[in-house]
Amino acid sequence: MKTEVLGLGAVAVDEILHVDRYPAADAKEEVRRRERRCGGLAATALVAAARLGCRCAYAGVLGMDDASAFAAGCMEAEGIALSQAQRRAEAQIIRSTIVADQGKGTRNIFFDLNGVVGAGDDWPPEELIHNTRVLLVDNIGMKGMIRAARLARAAGVPVVADLEDDSAPGFAELLGLADHLVLSHEFALRYTGESEPARAAQQLWQPNRALVAITCGAAGCWVVTGGQPVHHPAFAVETVDTTGCGDVFHGAYAAGLAQGLDLNACLRLAAAAAGLKASRRGGQESIPKRAEVDRFIKERSPA
Repeated sequence: MKTEVLGLGAVAVDEILHVDRYPAADAKEEVRRRERRCGGLAATALVAAARLGCRCAYAGVLGMDDASAFAAGCMEAEGIALSQAQRRAEAQIIRSTIVADQGKGTRNIFFDLNGVVGAGDDWPPEELIHNTRVLLVDNIGMKGMIRAARLARAAGVPVVADLEDDSAPGFAELLGLADHLVLSHEFALRYTGESEPARAAQQLWQPNRALVAITCGAAGCWVVTGGQPVHHPAFAVETVDTTGCGDVFHGAYAAGLAQGLDLNACLRLAAAAAGLKASRRGGQESIPKRAEVDRFIKERSPA
């Protein structure tokens, strides 16, 4: 059966250490609780799309170490196909250690990108890209991302971009290949030099795009589809944990596209899924399923 949402990029394993307080230099602190989770832009977005009923696949590069095996197991448990993922002995996925201060509610993140590949330079096969309904791209594996985005655009496959770092060579080309550009307001303002998300969305608009959306968390998002920027409000929720909400928004938006929804319905689905995730503590395990999202949309009105 045809893949509906295909991801190639960031997969991570997070080791989370819960402590009473973040220690000062040269001090000791007892770990109260330890967790291990799968994360990463691509992996989390794919989990969101899968929970909304899409057939999803990951076709980036994984290692053969314990972290890669753990992440692969988490994705497969969500029904995400890994038959086209490459496994390389020298490859790694993103590994992070997160120290969560339970007293202040803050966290410190130490991430390791050594050996991380993401999208392979010459992978996946063209046929897989041509036969998917939506391609998700991010910053991990720039050369491979650009290749995949070119193939997708040539085949008329929508390219949904989740980009947060413009430092890699080729970034401008990948940005130009995204016809569904969904960026956080922090990155969009920094990249464009604008002070307002509506103006940033307008600046990022190009005639070859279908949509530019600048997400602003609880303040909703600003969207351009060819005319003036339009504000789409968020759903009102009691925010508990925003970890991964941006990735959930991307995955849910891609799911809506793959399922043939119009752009406004895609944005509504994404806002509802991200809002529900924000109302719950945790990572991928807190991403809602389709029935809850549909019920939430029916029962709630945007703020």
